[in-house]
Amino acid sequence: MALDRGLTRRLGRSLLLQAIYISLAVLVGIFVAARLVENVLIEQALLGEAEYYWSNEAAAPGAPPPDTSNMTGYRDGFQGGIPERMRNLDPGFHRQKQPKETLLLVSENNGQRLYLEFEVDQVEELVTLFGLIPLALALTVIYLSLFSAYRVSRQAVSPIVNLAQQVEQLDPAAPDASLLAIDPAMDPDQEILVLSEALQDLISKVSDFTERERRFTRDASHELRTPLTVIKMAAERLIATTEDNSKQQAMAERIRSNSTDMIRLTEAFLLLAREWEEGLDRDWVSVNEIACLELERMQIIYPDAPIESRLEEECRLLVLAPIKVVESVVGNLVRNAFAYTDAGSVTVRVGRNTVTIEDTGKGMDAEETEQMYQAFFSKGRQRGGFGVGLTIVKRLTDRFNWQVSFESEPGEGTQVTVCFPGSRYEHLS
Repeated sequence: MALDRGLTRRLGRSLLLQAIYISLAVLVGIFVAARLVENVLIEQALLGEAEYYWSNEAAAPGAPPPDTSNMTGYRDGFQGGIPERMRNLDPGFHRQKQPKETLLLVSENNGQRLYLEFEVDQVEELVTLFGLIPLALALTVIYLSLFSAYRVSRQAVSPIVNLAQQVEQLDPAAPDASLLAIDPAMDPDQEILVLSEALQDLISKVSDFTERERRFTRDASHELRTPLTVIKMAAERLIATTEDNSKQQAMAERIRSNSTDMIRLTEAFLLLAREWEEGLDRDWVSVNEIACLELERMQIIYPDAPIESRLEEECRLLVLAPIKVVESVVGNLVRNAFAYTDAGSVTVRVGRNTVTIEDTGKGMDAEETEQMYQAFFSKGRQRGGFGVGLTIVKRLTDRFNWQVSFESEPGEGTQVTVCFPGSRYEHLS
């Protein structure tokens, strides 16, 4: 299971993104609120000071303008008068940057003006300070809440993650359903227990069914081999004791040919039944020798067919696999080539990691190409056989990770290439 696609990792990323978004929202909100509060507080304070001053002025004319550590008042005739930088300002609020950042209120009453200048630096520091404290508290609460949610969510999904890992580690040849049992110490939810029990039950049923199928195929194949061998031997003896070119000999030849096909079919079934078992030993198998033997067999089976067979060898190709598997794959493809060719040629080319079987037979259209791996699909076009050759080839090549490619055109023939990864080759002497 890829880590970047795991439930826990995806959950962590989701919660982390939520934390980032919420943090940004809180940060922006607090600083925007701080700036708004700052402006409102200072402006209200200046308006209150101006209103208070004018009320005092009305009660006792000639009162000096206010002068504190943060605010300075100016009027004509008091303490040097109005600075030149303020004289042309209209009534209202004005923000100035020089010589310091200040907020200036020009208040007018009965034709007289009062200039109140407030230094905002200290207030900004206080607002920022008192803004950071709630910001830090808010972010701390958010992070702790999300971390707690992550811990709880991770604990909730950890049984699913463990279950997925156990499923991934199951041996396809012999799956052990008990590995999917949930440890009660993990205190799993009811849904997790239901999922675990359902998977165990499914694996047990599939294992039982697979074992029954394998046992039946193996036993049936073993039981059929003996009577088929007797039929083949009887047909050969009948051929030897009948006159040449007689009807009896033709019938006996047909019996022998079909019994030979049946023997190969039962051997293929037996091979498929054993494909997951330990009985198939792997060795370096020569594809050249197997291809040569299959071409010779086809010449014996189709002695009078106008088909030219050729073996073209670029090198000696060796594949590490059970010999029966390689024989079944190459043999089925060669037999298919002869079965679908009435006249022409069948060529087997052995390359550095591939073997190609090419015929000049009937070929296949798009519909047949899509269904060629289906068992017993032949549409009555081939001579002999039972329509399961390509099905067997597909199962075996998939089992050993060999790639098979087909190129076919109706009326022009078919080319099949099998690629053997991990193979080796030797130069021909």
